[in-house]
Amino acid sequence: MFEDDTYVGFQIDHVISEKHGGPTAADNLALACLFCNLNKGSDIGSLDEAGSFTRLFHPRQDRWDEHFRFEGPRIEGVTRIGVATARLLRFNDESRVQERRATMSL
Repeated sequence: MFEDDTYVGFQIDHVISEKHGGPTAADNLALACLFCNLNKGSDIGSLDEAGSFTRLFHPRQDRWDEHFRFEGPRIEGVTRIGVATARLLRFNDESRVQERRATMSL
């Protein structure tokens, strides 16, 4: 289970928050790590590297490997959606990179 790969576990998150009309239904819920969930809040998009508004990665509609790639313990966005999501959710804050590096060495 993926939750075994993190020190803080997962939370159930609304992909599209209730604030934006998202239902509390299975197709709008996803597991999110604590830090991603806190950083996302009720946001549905962010700015990409060019400063354009871009929707966030949608785990029910998008394929992870089309928007992100691993560079060692770092997770890099490879599309506008990936870049905006990685930036907003702070995938590569130093503490998160260190946690990934530690779990990769197990």
